[in-house]
Amino acid sequence: MPTDRTTEFLRELLVRQLTTWLPAALHRSRRATVALAGADAGSAEAALRLVATHGDQVRGRQVTVLVLADAAADLPARLGPIEAELPAEVTVHLLPGDAYRLPVAVKAAGAAGAPLFSFVDLPGAVTPKLLTAATNGRTGELLLHTADSARDVLVSAGFPLVAEVAPVLPGGEAAGVVAFGSRSDRSLEAVRDALWAVGADLDLRYGDPLDPTGTTVDVVGEPDLEPLARELLAELGAGGSRPVTELRRHTLTATVYRAADANQALVDLLDAGDVRRERESGRLAGDEIISLAR
Repeated sequence: MPTDRTTEFLRELLVRQLTTWLPAALHRSRRATVALAGADAGSAEAALRLVATHGDQVRGRQVTVLVLADAAADLPARLGPIEAELPAEVTVHLLPGDAYRLPVAVKAAGAAGAPLFSFVDLPGAVTPKLLTAATNGRTGELLLHTADSARDVLVSAGFPLVAEVAPVLPGGEAAGVVAFGSRSDRSLEAVRDALWAVGADLDLRYGDPLDPTGTTVDVVGEPDLEPLARELLAELGAGGSRPVTELRRHTLTATVYRAADANQALVDLLDAGDVRRERESGRLAGDEIISLAR
């Protein structure tokens, strides 16, 4: 079971990501579904309150919130007052069962063909069936908390953009792995920014779940960008010249850093003469090609 500090971290991350996802989903579709599987009662409450704050955007749309809860007897009483404040267009389904019942819940809610945001906190292994449900064809995004790296299974399930970190709590306690799967660069950038904002608030460090050295990055204050600069040099060495956009995406999917950190690391590399740019001056544009200097 997650510790109180891990639960607080996941709750804050969920709210921040929903704040970005929900308006975008309602802008492109008249219906959307939020699925919470394995979330604690406080996280379910926070998610519903977040939906309530977007009442103006929800009107005229259809929003379904699925809450899969295994053993929270007081959850109906806790969610009831919040449900009473929700617009009529929001439907809340509280369903018994663990996170592995997500495929059944999503199908029963008729989520197919519309944006789906799933938050899943898994005590055990990630299953292909669960991930297939979370992809929702091509319209799903998944914020996942699990014990180990889920990168390969997320990619295999159909998420082309995957990011993950291994949070380390103050005192050195490991907090599992947080992974995110999406098709949207905007969502990918948003979840990374949210991870750093929440991590800074709670004094966390982040590591790469697949890094055998267990090296972590302090997300409070100005980050040490030397590891990122080395990674970008290695990527340019392996794949040749790349546009800034691709190097930013590589940063988001293959490291624990943010897209803005990639820009600064590239500026540092340019100043050091390690890479060269296509244009002589000005702000680095997304389509600008970066090459190794030697």
